[in-house]
Amino acid sequence: MLCVKDLEVRYGGIVAASGVSFELKKGESLSLIGPNGAGKTSTLRAISGLVPPAHGEITFDGKELVNLPAYRIARCGVALVPEGRHLFGPLTVEENLLLGRQRLGSHGVSDGLAMVFDMLPKLKERRAQKAGSLSGGEQQMLVIGRALIGQPKIIMLDEPSMGLAPQMVDLIFEVLARLKSGGQTILLVEQNARLAMTFAERTIVLSVGRIVMQGLSADLLTQHEVIDAYLGSIATEGSMDGGREGHGTN
Repeated sequence: MLCVKDLEVRYGGIVAASGVSFELKKGESLSLIGPNGAGKTSTLRAISGLVPPAHGEITFDGKELVNLPAYRIARCGVALVPEGRHLFGPLTVEENLLLGRQRLGSHGVSDGLAMVFDMLPKLKERRAQKAGSLSGGEQQMLVIGRALIGQPKIIMLDEPSMGLAPQMVDLIFEVLARLKSGGQTILLVEQNARLAMTFAERTIVLSVGRIVMQGLSADLLTQHEVIDAYLGSIATEGSMDGGREGHGTN
């Protein structure tokens, strides 16, 4: 479904990602992990059209995405749940959800809302509430719901557990597990490496913008000495620094 080949992302003279190549099949889950500044977010931003690649190819469902504007990539079925949530605070929950419907046009909106409310019932309870008044966990649910309402072919999530209490992280990943079991294609960037590798079938480890390891998550989870070389203590502690990757170099 998704093929990334020799991707390079630059911010001025700074190389954020270089030579990144991978494929993602329909219905598969893949995690990108690595320390801050490894190029994870930049890879997602390039796929979604938010930053133009300096070099490389990105093909989705047989269509070349490079040079397409972000809104056209979204209409192809690529949904991004961004780091930091980026909701419209003065709008209601339902209004924020409806902003994600552009793939559907005027068709299927009722079905899309019903699906989101079924999967995330808390949003139904809060549908008339201003998004800015929600808790952090509820806002994360809303951003995921906004991506899902367009019935995307692939959903990409950037640090969905960031800043959330453990109970809310569990709830978010329960939702992702339901999506996964339903055949949703998922590309996950996650600060908690052990959580990401337990969730996704395959894992790619990035360091300083390059792929340094990749393979089945179950296999990589057993290679503690190799993972520690790139990711410090997260192989044994199951978490890493929760700070954001620096703007422009992540």
